[in-house]
Amino acid sequence: MQQQAADVLLATQTALSQASALAVQYSFSVLGAVILLVLGWTLAGFASRWAYEGLSRVHGIDETLARFFTNVLRYALLILVFITVLGQFGVQTASIIAALGAAGLAIGLALQGTLQNIAAGIMLLILRPFRVGEYIETSSVAGTVREIGLFATELRTADGLYRLAPNSTLWNTPITNFSREPTRQNEVKIKVAYEDDLDRAMETLMGLAKGDARVLTSPAPSVFIDSLGDSTIFVTLRYWAKTGDWWSLSRDMVKRVKLAFDEKGSPATVADALDAAPTKKSNGRAAAEKPAPTRQ
Repeated sequence: MQQQAADVLLATQTALSQASALAVQYSFSVLGAVILLVLGWTLAGFASRWAYEGLSRVHGIDETLARFFTNVLRYALLILVFITVLGQFGVQTASIIAALGAAGLAIGLALQGTLQNIAAGIMLLILRPFRVGEYIETSSVAGTVREIGLFATELRTADGLYRLAPNSTLWNTPITNFSREPTRQNEVKIKVAYEDDLDRAMETLMGLAKGDARVLTSPAPSVFIDSLGDSTIFVTLRYWAKTGDWWSLSRDMVKRVKLAFDEKGSPATVADALDAAPTKKSNGRAAAEKPAPTRQ
């Protein structure tokens, strides 16, 4: 009986000794892990802020893109710290990295369309084919850009509707930017009967262009015979204007041409002879009604 009690006491002492040794060993590991986590978290925050400030000073880097890159850097550092902490407890980090890689591949395949939008958003923010406030048109959407995100771009159409366009759609189609260039060309066409005074009609068009201060003198406006029809001659007035004046000037010019030819001929002849309108299929209405934003 005494021998059994002695054996139990010895086993208990051995267990307590081993437990205390393990506690000391793992307490240092836990303490080191906590210190490593705190340092890693702090350094990741400092690194992301330093990277954001550096990218913000780089010309052409959008704020959204800068925040995206800094967040990627921060979370990459945190993942590295987490893997290092697990290594302190004897966990095989190689298997963890392999598991993370497999999980990343699976997520990438599941979110293939979303990742395409992110990649397209990054390219749009880097190359800047359009900026906030500019009026653009593609084969599927047109409007004034309100916000450029990583996944999609928000637009406001000319009639006040809200449009959300996936970035991959914008990136994979030709984009027409009506606000990027400071000046734009416009044309007004009329039809002059063969028996009418062609030179007088051309002088009238040139006088209207030169009489409007919104028409630029360089490049100078021009009037020329565009083509010959069966019963009429097609005459074109071509002029340049600032992008902010383009739409209002195009409407005013059509009206002034109509009134000018009303004064020089009978209303019936003018109605039959005049066919004045902007010749562009798309006129960029929303962008032209307000001054184009300055280039950054």
